[in-house]
Amino acid sequence: MLGSRRPLTGTPTPKFDQQRVYKGYFLNFKIIQEFFVENFTPFSAFLGGTLIGLAATLLLWLNGRMAGVSGIMHRLLNSSKPEWLWRFNFLIGLVLGALLFNWFNPGFFTPRSDYPYGLLAVGGFLVGFGTRMGSGCTSGHGICGIANGSLRSITATLIFMISGVVTVYCIRHIVGVGV
Repeated sequence: MLGSRRPLTGTPTPKFDQQRVYKGYFLNFKIIQEFFVENFTPFSAFLGGTLIGLAATLLLWLNGRMAGVSGIMHRLLNSSKPEWLWRFNFLIGLVLGALLFNWFNPGFFTPRSDYPYGLLAVGGFLVGFGTRMGSGCTSGHGICGIANGSLRSITATLIFMISGVVTVYCIRHIVGVGV
């Protein structure tokens, strides 16, 4: 029927309790967790993507820099004081934002503990090595580069995504870790 909405899965989409927002509970991250995280919707993905895009746009407008996190981190160690300061503040803001979110909502994020540390170390090394080889990371290529229409960034992001799918398949189904 034209114009009718039905859920994509068998579970109904929860209603957002507008009264809880009006009563001042909007900063209660449990509501955000219930509505956006546990019940994924295209709207939550749109909102998250919009916030990331807004942050990247503000960095470009206010500082004239692209939001490529691996490049910001790499050049943090090799820059003059004015350059060092904005890079340091940007990276601290990323970490503090996550810590503040977790502080306001304990238990929201629980890291997995069943992965072998050696595998995590190898994975971290490969990600770092790959960002140097690819001249950037997913934030630089996937957000800023694609937005600029860069063919190199589009290619790099496609390779990132394909490599991620193949890696998850191999680790979970061939090696048998994380199942």
